[in-house]
Amino acid sequence: MLTTVPPLGSTPLPADTFAGVVALVTGGGTGIGKAIAIELGRLGAAVAIASRNPEHREAGVAAVKQAGGEAMAVPLDVRDPAAVATCFDQIEQSLGTVAILVNNAAGNFPALARELSPKGWRAITSIVLDGTFYCSTEFARRLIEARQGGSIVNIAATYAWTGGPGTAASAAAKAGVVNLTQSLAVEWAPWNIRVNAIAPGLFPHDDHVAAMRRARPQGYAAEADRIPAGRTGEVREIGWATALLCSPYMSYVTGHTLVVDGGNWLRRGLRMPKFVSVEDQIAQMTAEQA
Repeated sequence: MLTTVPPLGSTPLPADTFAGVVALVTGGGTGIGKAIAIELGRLGAAVAIASRNPEHREAGVAAVKQAGGEAMAVPLDVRDPAAVATCFDQIEQSLGTVAILVNNAAGNFPALARELSPKGWRAITSIVLDGTFYCSTEFARRLIEARQGGSIVNIAATYAWTGGPGTAASAAAKAGVVNLTQSLAVEWAPWNIRVNAIAPGLFPHDDHVAAMRRARPQGYAAEADRIPAGRTGEVREIGWATALLCSPYMSYVTGHTLVVDGGNWLRRGLRMPKFVSVEDQIAQMTAEQA
């Protein structure tokens, strides 16, 4: 049943699936990234938690270790190719060659496109799209040189296909991530490097920023009746999906974007809800946050 979720600590794979494997999760200290790091660690991977924020890095390491896994913290600004190379060097020196890469680091904020500054545009696209490219190519170059296979999972979004009014920069960047996933999957398949993506739905977690919480004064539970599955997601479900995509059990799957959202992005009705302009939506959010 769509409404039934196995309990925390459950695993969809044998406990030693990633024994001896090194994984890097960008933005792995909070939210979905932390949940992914936990599940990879629970399945035996040594996990590198990369983030610009030292508190986030340490929180991710602590969470993986609490789940019984091995982890290390690595400073990283994914927008800087030199920093990306240094990050991989540090991980190799401490844990070994990275064989799983999860490009989770992201940035976003609601804004009308006509009011979004070039700096605001770049603040989002440089993390989401450029950062994914820099980390992926650094990962692939090292594995190809070592003649070793690996797996990449990029965190996309369903508005990569539908567009995102009010979040044009993020939607455009995520569309680029989906396209990049497909391009790199074909380029790197001969070297046994698989590239897939996950497009999550709504997954409430303790690390949601204050602005997102203020936008939902009744809490995230109130969102359940908006989703065909009748509930919001549990972050561990994204961790499980990532682990499955990276595992040998999915060795013939590459170039795919897996939507994990309870059917929400496909929802259509004979009568659509009343249209509310993006301007009015942002004005209402601003008023609620005041």
